[in-house]
Amino acid sequence: MKTVILAGGYGTRISEESQLKPKPMVEIGGKPILWHIMKGYAHYGYTDFIICAGYKQEVIKQYFFDYYLHNADVSFDLKTNTMTVLNSYSEPWNVTVVDTGRDTMTGGRIKRIQRYVGEEPFMLTYGDGVSDIDLRELERYHRQCGRTVTISSYNVGQQYGVLDVDDGGRVTGFREKQDLDGSLINIGFMVCNSGIFDVIDGDSTVLEKQPLETLAARGELQSREHDGFWKCMDNVRDKRQLEALWSAGNAPWKVWND
Repeated sequence: MKTVILAGGYGTRISEESQLKPKPMVEIGGKPILWHIMKGYAHYGYTDFIICAGYKQEVIKQYFFDYYLHNADVSFDLKTNTMTVLNSYSEPWNVTVVDTGRDTMTGGRIKRIQRYVGEEPFMLTYGDGVSDIDLRELERYHRQCGRTVTISSYNVGQQYGVLDVDDGGRVTGFREKQDLDGSLINIGFMVCNSGIFDVIDGDSTVLEKQPLETLAARGELQSREHDGFWKCMDNVRDKRQLEALWSAGNAPWKVWND
């Protein structure tokens, strides 16, 4: 099963980093967050990737072009202008990087890679979020339910203390946040059947709007709640939090062995 990763956005809310690279190439622990996402999928046996690139897509292509060299010890003989690879390690991945357009919306990017996916079900996720989701179990659940798309949902909770307010605006209580105060959101880590292509019109289509809303209205959208770890690198603060977890050896999304 192929894994499609949406990696073409501008990343404007993390512009301190994304001025020079697309957001999925922003590094956590010296590796792009895109690499972390792919390592998670590969751990569960999903090693055939299609990356929907756009903004600064050449950075992603160059990264994988140089991947073998960057993960090798090399010796340079400057007199003869030769290089010898002493040893190297490369991932057993097949990676297809597709330029899906600089300004294409999320749904449009998926539509553009239809020919690379064909009629088979595929994994789909965003290029800026990491999780400890059991992806094999997610696929099993998707096949069991038989919907067109299965999304992973997550209770985001609340960030601040909660006010209980009556209809007249009177505060009747103040308490700390609880998980039940939050709303379920789509965190990506989706499984899609080829029918998703039928509800995407073109480049201007936002996946999270008309396509998923249409499938929901038809009863073809399934949700599977995840109660483990999930974090989106939306801004510099998020990056620093992920970096701190990685540096401390306490990264919950690191489900693979070194």
